[in-house]
Amino acid sequence: MSEEASVRPMARVLVFVYGTLKSGQPNHGVLRDSAHGQAALRGPGRTRERFPLVIAGPHNVPFLLRRPGCGHRVRGEVYAVDGALLSFLDDFEDCPHMYQRTPAAVVLDGDGGEEGRTVECWLYSTESFPPEWARLPHLEDYDSQGAHGLRYNPRENR
Repeated sequence: MSEEASVRPMARVLVFVYGTLKSGQPNHGVLRDSAHGQAALRGPGRTRERFPLVIAGPHNVPFLLRRPGCGHRVRGEVYAVDGALLSFLDDFEDCPHMYQRTPAAVVLDGDGGEEGRTVECWLYSTESFPPEWARLPHLEDYDSQGAHGLRYNPRENR
């Protein structure tokens, strides 16, 4: 058996995105760029547990604070990603420094036949943050152009 034939691709895992990686948001192209790996949209969803989703820092970055039970059931999208893209996302999200990749239960929305189904996903949240972030307005659904008026500053502009 050739070495190539003995290498099995890593199974896809589910990742929940709630901020700039969502469809229509500034960093969504990262999920669509096949040079980083493969992603397939499973559909919209929301966290089963409540979390504070805030916009913070000098670049108005969305952060899901690791404080279960506070905030809202956050809306986002579920993607099935391969190992290459998961590794890329870890780097992109500066994991484990800025964000930590943790498991979370997500309830699927939509009309794709899976509405109400709970799936286990990875999500990028932060466990260490300035105390004042917990007092920022908690969002249910992030939009970089939202009524909050806090425009995201893309990495290429920093």
